[in-house]
Amino acid sequence: MKKPKRTSINRRNFVKLLPAAGAAGLVASKSPLSALAQTPTPVASPSPRPSPTPLRVTKEMMHNAEKLIGIDLTDAQETMAVRGVNGNLDSYEAIRKIDVPLDTEPAIAFHPALPGFHVKRAPAKVKFKFGKNEPAQFKSVDDLAFATVPQLAELIRTKKVSSVELTKMYLSRLKKYGPKLLCVVTLTEVLAMKQAQAADDDLKRGKYRGPLHGIPWGAKDLFATKGIKTTWGAEPYRDQVIDYDATIVERLREAGAVLVAKLSMGALAQGPKWFGGVTRNPWVPDEDRLGSSGSSAGPASATSAGLVGFSIGTETLGSIVSPSSRCGVTGLRPTYGRASRYGAMGLSWTMDKIGPICRGVEDCAAALDAIYGPDGHDLTVGDAPFNWSPEMPLSSLRVAYLKTEFEITPQANATEQQRKLTDQRNAMYKDALAVLEKAGVKMTPIELPKFPTGNIRFLLTAEAATAFDDITRDGRVNQLSGQDPGDWPNSFRTSRFITAVEYLRAQRLRVLLMREMDKLMSQWDVFVAPAPNSASLTITNLTGHPAVCLPCGFLDIPGANNGPLQHLPQAIMFTGGLYDEASPLRVALAFEKATQWHTMHPKVDWA
Repeated sequence: MKKPKRTSINRRNFVKLLPAAGAAGLVASKSPLSALAQTPTPVASPSPRPSPTPLRVTKEMMHNAEKLIGIDLTDAQETMAVRGVNGNLDSYEAIRKIDVPLDTEPAIAFHPALPGFHVKRAPAKVKFKFGKNEPAQFKSVDDLAFATVPQLAELIRTKKVSSVELTKMYLSRLKKYGPKLLCVVTLTEVLAMKQAQAADDDLKRGKYRGPLHGIPWGAKDLFATKGIKTTWGAEPYRDQVIDYDATIVERLREAGAVLVAKLSMGALAQGPKWFGGVTRNPWVPDEDRLGSSGSSAGPASATSAGLVGFSIGTETLGSIVSPSSRCGVTGLRPTYGRASRYGAMGLSWTMDKIGPICRGVEDCAAALDAIYGPDGHDLTVGDAPFNWSPEMPLSSLRVAYLKTEFEITPQANATEQQRKLTDQRNAMYKDALAVLEKAGVKMTPIELPKFPTGNIRFLLTAEAATAFDDITRDGRVNQLSGQDPGDWPNSFRTSRFITAVEYLRAQRLRVLLMREMDKLMSQWDVFVAPAPNSASLTITNLTGHPAVCLPCGFLDIPGANNGPLQHLPQAIMFTGGLYDEASPLRVALAFEKATQWHTMHPKVDWA
């Protein structure tokens, strides 16, 4: 079947359309208000009527669809509606021929804050400063592969290590270990060396840009980088080059950070599988099933393996928290609308969030401080300041925890191995909560709002199917390597049957959920949960609340096909109020300071 020719709307074409649009508007302006409300198109004047156009959508087709859309029409009602349904079909087909650039958002915007919301504890922006950190011990620059951002920043600031030296070291590791982990899409070596030299030159002139000055970082490959491929991990876009930089790329460049690589992501932000393969977890690089998880798999894998100083990923429904938890690193999912999505691939316009994946809590704070805030492009970005306060008294914070999620019981038909694993898990989290209490964090058990959250998750797939509707209809979606029932191609096709009415009803229910969470968070500054398997993960991705996860222990997990047990990191998560990332980061820092889990790294000696 021949595909319809797409119409590109530019200024010239738009001007040509104006006379027709004006005529239609003139007719409509002379109609009574009741007619305008009831009649989508002008009524023609009486004249000999042409033969009716054959109906492409018949009453029988409509009748079969009524169960899906939840209504039961009489024969007379179907007769009355059938002409309008066919008229709508004409409109649908007309707009499908119009070329809509991939970075075009719908004319609606989501804001996580309800009316009357006031940002707490953030009266004005203050200069970012790290707390006290142990200096890095090293004999050569190679010993700094797993150093934290505060450690690297101090070495660069005091000129004990140059940005060029660090950049060469990380580029070497990316080349050596990246192929095994399948975590690198494109090395940006030429750009990196240029930026590193500029960082060193600035420092020689006395210009220090701040805590990220000269530190090499990696970007999830959905951020636009001018003149460098941005593949979105997907076969149809593997040669895509965008002619501008994403806002976060610009802001990190202004902060003096050095971009060393575009890191792998699941195809169109789904899971760890991309056109290069499945991104591996550096703790178990030979295990496919126990991969890096989540679409920010490359940033988590590379950060965990010491291939970058820090990285930036995105989350729509767990894609920062999940791979960070699996790879034993620290991930921050900021409030929705904290960092601009301009230049980032759109998956779900009302749920996509941008945040750092790092080796420490203060690393995340420094990265967020560099990228957050309005940019004039993304209208969902709020202007609330982010003030990091590592010395904030823990006693000033109201902290709760999801008690029932930390104390689970095995299923009745569980095997002995599964029961043992559950016991180990509960004991690990009991120890983690005890560490928090010993550090001075007082916690109260709470429960999450009772809400049918799972029933409105289709908001994500509806928006994703819209974003990639063109490749669904022209067949390019069939090029994706993932073609199973749970993969995007099937989800996109299935979501074509979600009606606008159901989508908007779900968005209204989302507001009810936001109100419930607003009531809860009015009583607490932070709540603690296991990561990533917490019911709060879906809820807070819908409501836009921030969360930070970090390692809290290890469990022995069965390998593929019940293979040998694998010693893998586990995580704990701290969720905060809207635009208040500082509070969960502060509690997370207390846990980090009281433990050694963040200092444990995979043995990267298998290349």
